Amino acid sequence: MLSALEVITTVVVGVMVGVEFSVAFVMNPILNALPEDSGQLGHAHGGRMLGAVMPFWYIGSLVLVAVWAVAGRHHHGTGLVVTAGALLILSVIMSLLLLVPINNRNKTWTPHNRPADWKEQVNRWVRYHYVRVAVIIAAFTLLVAALV
Repeated sequence: MLSALEVITTVVVGVMVGVEFSVAFVMNPILNALPEDSGQLGHAHGGRMLGAVMPFWYIGSLVLVAVWAVAGRHHHGTGLVVTAGALLILSVIMSLLLLVPINNRNKTWTPHNRPADWKEQVNRWVRYHYVRVAVIIAAFTLLVAALV
């Protein structure tokens, strides 16, 4: 049973990392290269769509890691799992304090109501997102290492 939990947790976190990596290094460059207002509209739509799903994914991943840490507390690699959990907690805190406030504003913007500094706000979100991606990649790496 523990082996199944380990695999499911690693896959769930790994797919989340893949999505966030794709946002950072594939979707954002594509949206930024679109002409006129298309990029800003794309960022707003992405913020609405992913903003609705990612909180459940982040918290669900954290819960799975916590269950793994408790269920496997006497097994090899538990320290790695606990550290991965701490990194996921950090990613949730970063999200709530840094990324979500910008995203909540961004997802309501249109070319007619966006603020003058909208590009600066989006760029700030992108910088914070890069850091969050690094944190969750580290967490995922620790989970994979705990499987060995």
